[in-house]
Amino acid sequence: MRSARPTTLLAILFAAIPTLVAFPGCTKTTEAPAASRLTIVQGHLQQAAAGTLLPTPIVLRVYATDGSPMANIPVSFNVLAGGGSVDPATAKSDANGEVKARWTLGPGAQAQSLVGSAPNVEPVMLSALGILPSDISIAQGNNQAGKANTALPVQLVLRVTGNNNVPIPGQTVALSITSGGGSLSPQSAVTNNLGEVTVRWTLGPQVGIQTATATSGTVGPITLTAIAN
Repeated sequence: MRSARPTTLLAILFAAIPTLVAFPGCTKTTEAPAASRLTIVQGHLQQAAAGTLLPTPIVLRVYATDGSPMANIPVSFNVLAGGGSVDPATAKSDANGEVKARWTLGPGAQAQSLVGSAPNVEPVMLSALGILPSDISIAQGNNQAGKANTALPVQLVLRVTGNNNVPIPGQTVALSITSGGGSLSPQSAVTNNLGEVTVRWTLGPQVGIQTATATSGTVGPITLTAIAN
């Protein structure tokens, strides 16, 4: 009869273990932080020539519920207005909670915008201004003098700009002789990153004032002048 007692005590202890483990005060659960906020670090309210890459990359940051930057969260970019593009369109946040992208503006709109979004957080909107061509000017080579039937010593440089004198690349400039009978090479050219084209003017046989004109789309024309002697 005495040998049965230890067995009975062990049975009671083992039977009590599940109750002890399940007791509410004996366990503690820690919830993993979740994404709670998406913010703009840089790249908002830029301006550049329409159709070109904005100078500063866009940077967004994802924050967790505890306020710390959150890595490995997918962030997407979608153009809302302006017809431009973003590269990459989707990326995951890095160890700093950040995602970087480059925004190329659309070619024909001034007010342009895009939205950045991540799962389960409020999206953010970024805006930019696409500057359109508004002026064509002579940067170099006007009012020269040279021998008839010869090229002027200094090449013409024409510049296309928008508001605030922002250079406009990718614009076609067309030129033509209006008096004197000379020639221009090339007669049509596309502006470079400085908004400029370079042209060689060969004077015609007529002694005296010779003229040419230049236009860029709806901008212009402007008159160029040289003297043949």
